[in-house]
Amino acid sequence: MTFLSSAVFAQSKTDKIKVLGNCGTCKHKIETSLKVPGVSSAEWDKAAKVLTVTYDEAKINNKQIQKKVAAVGYDTELFKAKDKVYNKLHNCCKYDRTGKTSETH
Repeated sequence: MTFLSSAVFAQSKTDKIKVLGNCGTCKHKIETSLKVPGVSSAEWDKAAKVLTVTYDEAKINNKQIQKKVAAVGYDTELFKAKDKVYNKLHNCCKYDRTGKTSETH
């Protein structure tokens, strides 16, 4: 009984975050950027431009998640990727930074 009372239960949370991008390469980079402690799943929907992420609030928060995505070149609701990082993306990954969707991708 002592073991059960001292157990700490993780607080799992799922958020949907707008993340700009265009293609399968974007999807791979966005999702791979979140293979970090505390994130149990991350799936980016190319058509909707929405990242669904499930994470342990005790280990990582929404802002930290968005910073990690922006760090690999993709603008989120809260953070814009640095121009230097964005400019290194493949040509097919260079999304419209005004937030408009591209008809070609």
